[in-house]
Amino acid sequence: MPLLLTNTLTRKKETFVPSNRDLVTMYVCGPTVYNFAHIGNARPAVVFDVLYRLLKRRFSRVIYARNFTDIDDKINAAAKETGQTISEITERYIKAYHKDMASLGVQVPDLEPRVTDHIDDIIAMVERLIAYEHAYLAEGHVLFHVPSYPAYGALSGRLQDDMVAGTRVEVAPFKRNPADFVLWKPSSSELPGWESPWGRGRPGWHIECSAMIEKHLGESIDIHGGGQDLIFPHHENEIAQGTCAYKGKAYCQHWVHNGFVTVEGKKMSKSLGNVVLVRDLLPMASGEAIRFALLGAHYRQPLDWHADGLAQATRSLDRLYAVLRDLEDAADVSCPLQLTMGFVTALEDDLNFPKAIAELFKIAKAARRAMRDEDRAHYKAALLSAGSLLGLLQQTPAKWFADTYTELPDTEEIQRLINARLNARAARDYAKADQIRDKLADMGIAVQDSQNSSVWQRTC
Repeated sequence: MPLLLTNTLTRKKETFVPSNRDLVTMYVCGPTVYNFAHIGNARPAVVFDVLYRLLKRRFSRVIYARNFTDIDDKINAAAKETGQTISEITERYIKAYHKDMASLGVQVPDLEPRVTDHIDDIIAMVERLIAYEHAYLAEGHVLFHVPSYPAYGALSGRLQDDMVAGTRVEVAPFKRNPADFVLWKPSSSELPGWESPWGRGRPGWHIECSAMIEKHLGESIDIHGGGQDLIFPHHENEIAQGTCAYKGKAYCQHWVHNGFVTVEGKKMSKSLGNVVLVRDLLPMASGEAIRFALLGAHYRQPLDWHADGLAQATRSLDRLYAVLRDLEDAADVSCPLQLTMGFVTALEDDLNFPKAIAELFKIAKAARRAMRDEDRAHYKAALLSAGSLLGLLQQTPAKWFADTYTELPDTEEIQRLINARLNARAARDYAKADQIRDKLADMGIAVQDSQNSSVWQRTC
């Protein structure tokens, strides 16, 4: 089966074929490191981690780069507010990002370039764009001239007349065209800056990624990823400057974007006070449960984060780890391909996470029913193989249950709830009975009913 990915540029699901069959190059826009990572930052990290795992399964060599933007006006503002240096702020949050992503089982990419290590590369690319008459100098700024690239707007589908309205485009009187964007801008004495042919200054946002891609992955790459919020203007501008810097050579073959994360139906924002940080979730649930929750929707669709999502994710993982616990005595063998065929097919069909997870539970169901030693061993291997592609089931069952459920159950409280549920059923208040069952499930308690009584057991 081919690997299918939706290409934002063509708006079609396409068979992914790398330019070089022996090497896949993938670049994903990473965080601007001025604060701790929230679940919106975590989603692309998890999504493209799964894609990275899948690519490595299919191709002999994959180079995955995810950058850190460590020079930015938000970082400058944070430095001014806290009295810290730029480097102190960025180092702190890079370290925190690594720790948070590791807790989610996100593998470290092959390359993690930082903007401040690539200033010479950025200057060289800007000089080339000026020489090719795609950029110009104006009042200490170097700007890309959008009309010089007729294909501008192909990624976002925006007409050039609509480019400025409602976007992050900065309109300035020295621009030849309102849509022109900054490649280099001057720095005052209190701001970080580097010497350049155009005076002391710092790079614009968009040129940074293009220069880092050229330095580490070459003039053209196979996959460029990021969140949907980056399609315009960031990735649109990357295409323009990247294509023009190489005299029309394709900048990227395949553009992949994940959907937004909302919180209970609302956009995350400081003003609403609903920004959910990964580090704040970790005391409440395991990193693997957070990862499972982030895989709960198709990557291209919006993901709505709910308060009960982590409890549901934990219960789902409980079921899978319980099966693995029952199979611990099974032999360690290679996974027969036919047992994971449905799972892999779902994953290779444009990273269909919900379908792949459904297939994972099908494997678990078959594993529970397996009786022969050979079958049990094969299904154990299948569960572990499929789980590893999603970055799940990476612990032993003993560790999962020990870490997830550190306290002994309150048997008196459990029995009180059992009795309340029996009373609700006797009164035919089935809605209340179901609510109590759900509460018990959240406590890791499974209830089995008979005609006049109920018995309970821990699911871990």
